[in-house]
Amino acid sequence: MIDVKLLRENPAPFYESCRKRGFGKEELDRFFALDTTWRENLKKINDMKRKKNEITQEIAKTVKSGGNPLQAKAGVKIINEGIDALERDQAVVEKEREDVLSLIPNLIHQSVREGKGDDENKFIRFWGEARVFGSDMDEFKLRTEGKGKATTIAKKPMSHVDLEEKLGLVDLERAGKIAGARFFYIKGRLLKLELALINYTIDFLADRAYVPVEPPYMMKYDSMARATDIETFKESLYKIDGEDLYLIATSEHPIAAMLSDEILMPEDLPIRFAGLSPCFRREAGAHGKDTKGIFRVHQFNKVEQFVFCKPEDAEDFLEELIGNAEAIIQSLNLPYRVIDFCSGELSRLNARKYDLEVWFPSQGKFREVVSASNNTDFQARSLNIRYRTPEGNRFIATLNSTALALQRILVAIMENYQSEDGNEIIVPEALIPYTGFSRISA
Repeated sequence: MIDVKLLRENPAPFYESCRKRGFGKEELDRFFALDTTWRENLKKINDMKRKKNEITQEIAKTVKSGGNPLQAKAGVKIINEGIDALERDQAVVEKEREDVLSLIPNLIHQSVREGKGDDENKFIRFWGEARVFGSDMDEFKLRTEGKGKATTIAKKPMSHVDLEEKLGLVDLERAGKIAGARFFYIKGRLLKLELALINYTIDFLADRAYVPVEPPYMMKYDSMARATDIETFKESLYKIDGEDLYLIATSEHPIAAMLSDEILMPEDLPIRFAGLSPCFRREAGAHGKDTKGIFRVHQFNKVEQFVFCKPEDAEDFLEELIGNAEAIIQSLNLPYRVIDFCSGELSRLNARKYDLEVWFPSQGKFREVVSASNNTDFQARSLNIRYRTPEGNRFIATLNSTALALQRILVAIMENYQSEDGNEIIVPEALIPYTGFSRISA
């Protein structure tokens, strides 16, 4: 939720931010219309209460002097009825104003490039050395602006779908039988590799002062709505029938809501969490995309980074979050690029957002495996999370970033670490102490 005081005092940046996002100005116009009505009603209510107090004082004087206060009491009754009617109207106006306010997006950070789609996202950097099939080289050069290092390969690697089937690592058919499409069984050493990735990432972040946490896998609607842009996520959420509970789409949401309605001490900040959880998504709007394999699925595991900090420190922590993700991906020796989202690609919560995309050689493209977002104090306002200052309580800033989306990283490893003949997968060196083996084969 945005700062209402700032919106009233300086609406121009909000109109400009909405324009850059490609949003209309209807919500802002509607807010100001409702806010004007709310203020006018408030003035009327206060004027009537003041008039009521004056009459009440006159009644007391009349009674004290032995006079008859009946006419004055009738006037008080009329005023009370008027106040009650106005307060009922005011409650309706206030509710509608709050609903409209929740639709107004966060202010875009000044560094964000204006643009409409992902082709206008800003390329930041490339790391590693990609294995690129000859006909995919133009795509690789385009996406790295000619700055990416690559080795040309004569044969495309086997797709993860074919490789996992060949090595007997994933069973999609039987999962589909019992749960439907986009579910899976992971088996054997691929499961051990996933567990190794989890433990490796948790250790990595714990060494950097991130407290490991496993959140509830379900949330009440109110907490979910306060933690996220519920209109964006609603179609992707799984609801528990007959209960006020939703399966989480990411551990970001329960971790964000963890400190709701709390006032923190400044010395407690920053607070860093490394959240481990399954994520449940209906993937609405993704029909026809990645229908085979385990890249885009309804249930996946993820390690998420989350930071609560002072607003003035938020941009520094955004760099820390993407830096952590990059260090993990680098330690796995997976080639990637980092992009800075343009204005039209940001969600309502985001003031700024990075994506980290790994090169998938069999697909001949970069695919997103990490998203890192600075939500400034927007999310904390909805959740009412503040910290003490000498000038009074202030809202904190919240930031989140993927550390590892496990299924997507497994796919990245399968595509980048398979042997020439597709008979085995080499385990990244950093993970061998966690797996106890260096190769996966049939």
